[in-house]
Amino acid sequence: MTTESTPITPNAAPAGGEASPAQPRIGILTSGGDAQGMNAAVRAVVRTALRMGAQPYAVREGWQGAVDGGDGIQKLEWESVGSILHKGGTIIGTARCADFRERWGMRAAAKNFLEHGIDRLVVIGGDGSLTGTEEFRRAWPSLLEELVEAGEITPEVRDAHPELTIAGLVGSIDNDMVGTDMTIGADSALHRIVDAIDDISATAASHQRTFIIEVMGRHCGYLALMAAVAGGCDYVLIPENPPADGWEDHMVELLRNGRAQGRRDSLIIVAEGAKDRSGNPITSQQVQTAIKERMGESARITILGHVQRGGAPSAYDRWMSTLLGYAAAQEVIQDSDGHATQVLGVRRNRIALLPLTATVGATRAVKGMVDEGRYDQAIAARGRSFGEMVKIFSALATPPGTPQDAAVFADHAWPADPVTVTGPDGTERAPRVAILHVGGLAPGMNSAARAVTRLGLHRGMKMLGVRGSFKGLIDGRISELGWGEVDAWVGDGGAELGTRRPVPPEEHLYSLGRAIEQHQIDAIVLIGGFNAYLSARLISKEQSRYPAFRLPIVVVPASIDNNLPGSELCIGADTALNKAVEALDMIRQSASASKRCFVVETMGRRCGYLAYMSGLATGAEKVYLQEEGITLADLKRDTDAMITSFKEGRRLFLAIRNEQASELYTTDFLARLFAEEGKGLYDVRQNVLGHIQQGGNPTPFDRLLATRLSYYALKDVVEQLRSGRGEVRYVGLVGSKMSTAEIEEMDRVVDLDMRRPKEQWWMNLRTVSAVVSDRLSDASVARVEVLRADAERTVNDQD
Repeated sequence: MTTESTPITPNAAPAGGEASPAQPRIGILTSGGDAQGMNAAVRAVVRTALRMGAQPYAVREGWQGAVDGGDGIQKLEWESVGSILHKGGTIIGTARCADFRERWGMRAAAKNFLEHGIDRLVVIGGDGSLTGTEEFRRAWPSLLEELVEAGEITPEVRDAHPELTIAGLVGSIDNDMVGTDMTIGADSALHRIVDAIDDISATAASHQRTFIIEVMGRHCGYLALMAAVAGGCDYVLIPENPPADGWEDHMVELLRNGRAQGRRDSLIIVAEGAKDRSGNPITSQQVQTAIKERMGESARITILGHVQRGGAPSAYDRWMSTLLGYAAAQEVIQDSDGHATQVLGVRRNRIALLPLTATVGATRAVKGMVDEGRYDQAIAARGRSFGEMVKIFSALATPPGTPQDAAVFADHAWPADPVTVTGPDGTERAPRVAILHVGGLAPGMNSAARAVTRLGLHRGMKMLGVRGSFKGLIDGRISELGWGEVDAWVGDGGAELGTRRPVPPEEHLYSLGRAIEQHQIDAIVLIGGFNAYLSARLISKEQSRYPAFRLPIVVVPASIDNNLPGSELCIGADTALNKAVEALDMIRQSASASKRCFVVETMGRRCGYLAYMSGLATGAEKVYLQEEGITLADLKRDTDAMITSFKEGRRLFLAIRNEQASELYTTDFLARLFAEEGKGLYDVRQNVLGHIQQGGNPTPFDRLLATRLSYYALKDVVEQLRSGRGEVRYVGLVGSKMSTAEIEEMDRVVDLDMRRPKEQWWMNLRTVSAVVSDRLSDASVARVEVLRADAERTVNDQD
């Protein structure tokens, strides 16, 4: 570190011996609590900065490293951030620094940054860390004046670094920042919680017990609410909506009615910041006591604690954090005029640039809304999907026979007014809604069927399960589904109703119509893949010939291929992606002791979503897609680059191939080609991941997606029944917004020959993996789509 007697000058060589003082220098630090995915963001910032001709530095242990200087600030190179995507926590360390809150601590940090020529920062942390960062940015000019007056820097240094440019990334497992749909680490924490709920549910059901599970969330109930929905829980307590007086009696009534409907376990989720409407904390012990006194049952308490922060990051927290880091590096390098700190968040599955001051202000205002009893506003501030899940949970968790006013979140419950239709005999009766699957298996199909069933029962409908797709409908394999019967489906893989791929042939249409009439089916919810859409499209075209087909039919997208119209994400795709990433992590580990090239094939048919996103999430050097094809020139270039990199010391090269990327250049061909050209320089192995991608229990995201899609599908059915319409439609997720469209719309948006959408949002990300994963690629840094939000829209536009 430079002393007072040796002021920093513009010509002094920064630590590390960098040559060009004009070269942009970026400090990267993680502050506050750690969150899974921070490493992915750090890696992306470092490598994008290097590609853009900037020099990145690690500021170790958060702001403490900035205050201490010396080894607390270290130069980073390409390999400094190798093999960290799969690691939890943060490799550059994090800490809460009391010294930085003092003026002298900020002045020391400024001096230490200038010693390395750093005047740009990417800070990853929560609202407190980012607020402190903004205060530092505002104080920067005056701090430099003080350093000049003390003789610690020269006026020339001050003039060369007049402003501090900062980009903030929100790292918080609580997902508590208003204005961004997701924060780094929240998805991984939800994985940890739901895994624990699944395990606890198994032992609770074995003994017919009640478990109380306490999760993190001091001021935000995101983890608690979403875990309650994804875990199929009975009751949840969150900060944003304290329960009314007498909540203990309401909770016990729900538990008793659930047991009466066949539940063997009772699960209650408590956010650590839960309070009653008088502002008194509600603890897990209080819940336990209430159950003991009113039910005579000894409930068990599990406090998950810091296990929620641990473990490898989920696929989402890898690829989205990579995009955020990639965009943050561009922001600080290309916008170096010291504007107010901007936060890069996520809106509608896109990178969004948010004003820090307004965002933090809106976040902290939520607590005030709760304290003042403005619970509706507090829930609305968390975003549209949060508010929807509040009322959806109420409908899902309320067993038949429970008065609506006794349900948790009763004020926000989906209205339970009954829907009726006119039967063949002219009398009013409850609608009979059939649920069936069509197409390949997708994890989350059971979650969707359960949600449709319970939401329909909540509206007074008769819900019919059709086993074996359309063939099962024709054969009469139909039974009425009960609330308790579908209870355990929420987290089960597979499809309890069974699924078949065939589209009904023309000769079966008459029998299909007769079956609909015979079983007095008033509406159909199809949950499935591309063939479900083709089946619905066929039925729609045949409505004029078969009057029985003139009924509401809504298709819910479920496909690991993620290739369906009108929905950027399909049920099952996230689970398949996480399964692929888990397998690729193990493959990478197996290559650690040798020089090896792996060629791995993923599923996806002619859609490269699984291949590309798994490559982005695992740092694959090359991904081969059907959308781009494979040429001999491509293979020669890739082989030459691979050989060069192994000669320079590389130990692993990972190439991922979409299963139908090329008819002739197969996975086996690529492996043999790479082996032949390598001449023994490295080993080559190939692996076809296969149906492991369709197996296992659905991820929390797929359970939540299935629930939201089912809610919108049934909402469409209700609207059609009430208006007397009989349209064939599909529901989908675009960004974070749900929408429905007539089935004929798919002809406009889908390439029917390739069986995928004509426009795929993830294709715009292709350059990202080339920039951050392959040092020898010739890819240049391209701008990603960034949504810019002003202060007034920070809260109102959040999904």
